[in-house]
Amino acid sequence: MTRILFVCHGNICRSPMAEFIMKEKVRKLGLAEDFYIESAATSTEEIGNDIHYGAKTKLRRENIPFSRRGARQMSRGDYARFDYIIGMDSYNIRNILRIIGSDPEKKVYKLLDFTSRGGDIADPWYTGNFEPTYRDINEGCDGVIERVRGR
Repeated sequence: MTRILFVCHGNICRSPMAEFIMKEKVRKLGLAEDFYIESAATSTEEIGNDIHYGAKTKLRRENIPFSRRGARQMSRGDYARFDYIIGMDSYNIRNILRIIGSDPEKKVYKLLDFTSRGGDIADPWYTGNFEPTYRDINEGCDGVIERVRGR
């Protein structure tokens, strides 16, 4: 089983979108039992809060099922629990490394590292625009699946 943790600043926009997009993708491929997928925050700002209404709206429009959840902060112990720890931007990566200390097993990536273009995923909490965020996350999740499947 491949265990993936998606991480963003607050765990209410980008990382839960990635969690539920990825869950739906692997379900459609018949691979749901081969993956364990969660999301978390690097900060404590939104702990316990549900997914941002804009993220929920976008997921509904794209027919991506999701469930109510409370944001959580990642911990040092997550490093041992997950095979991939995937941040949304460079700031997230710095904070992930601050939390876990180091990455000797090379588990930490940015989501767009799994695409041909790389880069950061814009935070829709600031932009208010969930469309480009959704497109980037969708593309990144496709790349993660390809990497895990060895393609």
